Amino acid sequence: MVITSHDQLGNTGEKTGFWVEEFAAPYYAFIDAGVTVTLASPKGGQAPIDPKSELADFQTPATKRFDNDAKAQALVANTQLLAQMNEADFDGVFYPGGHGPLWDLTDNADSIALLEGFLAAKKPIAAVCHATAAFLNIKTPSGEFVVKDKAVTGFTNSEEDAVQLTDIVPFLLEDELIKRGGDYQKVADWHAFAVQDGLMISGQNPASSELVADKLLGAL
Repeated sequence: MVITSHDQLGNTGEKTGFWVEEFAAPYYAFIDAGVTVTLASPKGGQAPIDPKSELADFQTPATKRFDNDAKAQALVANTQLLAQMNEADFDGVFYPGGHGPLWDLTDNADSIALLEGFLAAKKPIAAVCHATAAFLNIKTPSGEFVVKDKAVTGFTNSEEDAVQLTDIVPFLLEDELIKRGGDYQKVADWHAFAVQDGLMISGQNPASSELVADKLLGAL
């Protein structure tokens, strides 16, 4: 699982990071299925949690389980360095969202190389919500964007508008996926939705994280 290291919400002075539920629900889906999970981030060490995702409104059974899970908390506090990760050591990869990935996982050369390596090795890649930004700039061997003509989803423009961050984020994910030729798909705001096209799996929003995890487990 590749998690953001970015904790600044633009120039607002507010904190961001990864969305707890989007990490916790997939993480427990994976370990409960017997998967061995490694966490990595661009900077390694403590991955920042978006403080908003810890508010009472956004708690789920998975987040409550995480709150009482010292082992999982230690993994988040001691993530591996993304640059040292090698596709050959893993069967698949999952990117949890939160706003952080928009800043540090979209153009990240290590992340791009890792994802392209997974695809070249015919291994599945998955992301949810804003983390689909990590798929924006990965390319096929022929130089085409991987998302071109592929079913893909991610946080919608209307959802970004609803959280009043349209003018804060570096780009709108829906727009960028469409610009690269993606067959962008979505459902009503805040409803669970995930799509799989070949080896690429993506989910629309926080409610979709478990769906994406299930599709990745199916692919594995």
